[in-house]
Amino acid sequence: MVYVNGNSISNSDNLCLYDYLIREGYKISFVAVECNGFIVPKNQYKEKILTDGDVIEVVSFVGGG
Repeated sequence: MVYVNGNSISNSDNLCLYDYLIREGYKISFVAVECNGFIVPKNQYKEKILTDGDVIEVVSFVGGG
């Protein structure tokens, strides 16, 4: 299991972080991602394979006034 924003998800497809974010509808330009306590640079999203036990926090930036 992988934990994303406190929810457990199965990663039987061995997705990379980028593919997971796209599948879930996140806009890559407007998110920041932490994995196991470390910020993941955007240029590493395609390299980071989600593995059992990973704890991911995804933060979306929203504009407004």
